[in-house]
Amino acid sequence: MSAAADLPVVAIIGGGFTGASTAFHLARALNTPARIVVIEPRAQLGQGLAYATRDPSHRINVPAVRMTMDSAAPGGLQTWIEAQRPALSAGTQLATGELFVQRGLVGEYVAGALAPLLAAGRVEHLRARAVTLARSTRFTLGCDDGRRLVADLVVLATSHPPPGVPAVLAPLAGSARLIADSSDGARLRALARDARNLLIVGTGLTSADVIASLDRQGFGGRIVALSRRGLRSRGHAFGHPDSPADFAADPARTALALLRRIRAAVRADAAAGLPWQAALDNVRRDGPAIWAALPPGERARLVCRLRVWWDVHRFRIAPQLEAVIERRLAEGRLAIVAGRLLSAQESEAGIEVQWRGRGAGPGHARFDAVILTTGPAHGAIVHEMPLFAAMAAAGLIRADALQLGLDVTEGCRAVGQDGRPVPGLFVAGPLARGHVGELMGIPEVTQHAELVAARLAQALAARVHPVTQSA
Repeated sequence: MSAAADLPVVAIIGGGFTGASTAFHLARALNTPARIVVIEPRAQLGQGLAYATRDPSHRINVPAVRMTMDSAAPGGLQTWIEAQRPALSAGTQLATGELFVQRGLVGEYVAGALAPLLAAGRVEHLRARAVTLARSTRFTLGCDDGRRLVADLVVLATSHPPPGVPAVLAPLAGSARLIADSSDGARLRALARDARNLLIVGTGLTSADVIASLDRQGFGGRIVALSRRGLRSRGHAFGHPDSPADFAADPARTALALLRRIRAAVRADAAAGLPWQAALDNVRRDGPAIWAALPPGERARLVCRLRVWWDVHRFRIAPQLEAVIERRLAEGRLAIVAGRLLSAQESEAGIEVQWRGRGAGPGHARFDAVILTTGPAHGAIVHEMPLFAAMAAAGLIRADALQLGLDVTEGCRAVGQDGRPVPGLFVAGPLARGHVGELMGIPEVTQHAELVAARLAQALAARVHPVTQSA
């Protein structure tokens, strides 16, 4: 038997930014030999759903200097760009100097960091999709290509689940006119060429990606973007001092108190000449302390009533995409509508859609196609993702109480159906945000990957050097 066969195995399911970063930090943290195997069907680690895109219209929504996969090296993406000098799409750099690069470059940056570890065998890439996971004394993973892997520790670092199809649009399932996957570049190219009137369901960042992509490809028709409140992502502000607002000291204990505190901070900042973004940046910074202080009921109230407002202020739009949206609005080729879908029926001429506007009567129009950009269906994750459905049936995982992802404890240990942590099973990245709180941006995901890597290294060290108790 080879020495490698005797090594403990860490299996990381998912090789996007989260999984690749976890492998990167674990490889650097290990003081004991182990195999680190990343299970990812894509050819390159570090891409995932967000950074696999090659569309130059799809940009990061923060400046490159704010993105890194290593908290000890701030500005890692900017440093990599300056060193590698990759081709940047037109309009990437603002007049003020900030770089909002195409998202595909983030995947290349992460892949570059992993390349030496892969070449040295310190990290392995198993190019497949995990479809089953069973646990006895060790874990056994089954892949879609028939391969199996036995592991001592497992990390769930998978991508976000796909958007759910609204019930009103369910009768259109299977129709070529319903684009449920807005990342399907070939179908968007066809629409840009052939369609004249499009409905986009959703008005957030994904909707902006689609609009910018269609615009770049010369779409000359009209777009209606519809969401319940008609809110779109806010823009950035640059060159301002930091806000003095502190939300971590004596954090609010209710969602209402938090809202009042944020509004007061924004007013105080405005009086000092600061934009609202300054205070909201501090809310993000203090997110873990804010979330930890809120009781479960208040967390639920925040998610139910304030999350949509937080999202549009927190997840800001790249200036280049914002410019496209503003131009199309001014030209009358884009309408952003607040309303609720009432019905959708397909005919030979298109899809007839009815909606009820907020504070207004019903609207009605015929569209050549409907594109879903409503965001991941996190609430259905244990039902819609086959691997997670099987794991939930086996009692290994459960959804968190707020339906934001998976239930975890201690920040990253998976909780089973019996309410207890499952030994050796960890959750990395946004799937853990129900427990951690703010865990969607790259800085927070990086920090969480570092936390998970440290816990894995501790677990491996304990296996090699178990603590013995005296008699």
